[in-house]
Amino acid sequence: MKTRQPTDPVTGTVHGIDRLIRNVQTGRFERSLSGLTAAGALVTAAEIYLEHDKASFGNKWMWVPVVLGPVGAAAGVAGVFSRGMAKTALPLASAAIIANGLQGTWLHLRGIRQKPGGLSNLRYNLEMGPPLFAPLLVTLVGGMGLLASVLRREP
Repeated sequence: MKTRQPTDPVTGTVHGIDRLIRNVQTGRFERSLSGLTAAGALVTAAEIYLEHDKASFGNKWMWVPVVLGPVGAAAGVAGVFSRGMAKTALPLASAAIIANGLQGTWLHLRGIRQKPGGLSNLRYNLEMGPPLFAPLLVTLVGGMGLLASVLRREP
């Protein structure tokens, strides 16, 4: 059963959330989300570089999200232009970004625990230690890429 999309009675155009739903149904949103994944990966990689540089890259694992950012961006751009890349390279890069974001959350929690007082001084150590929730934001970028890869693509 086909649903009617609410349209402007004068111009016949679809607006707001109805347009977004139509774009998801027709497959246009897959390309947009691939592009947003690329942009998000670059922005987060730049921010991660700056924050990890403040810590002098004291742990070799600090380089992994910096390297994965351009990989995710390349896969996102490729997903905009190629259906095959959106269904192969983009989910692989996105899964790696998600795994690294979860690993980063664990490493940041470990860093907070290593601060004086550990978890018993949680409020202070959350403010002064590594940002606990920042790696989860990276995980969201990877999640956008995975979502883009499973959405229908416009013909």
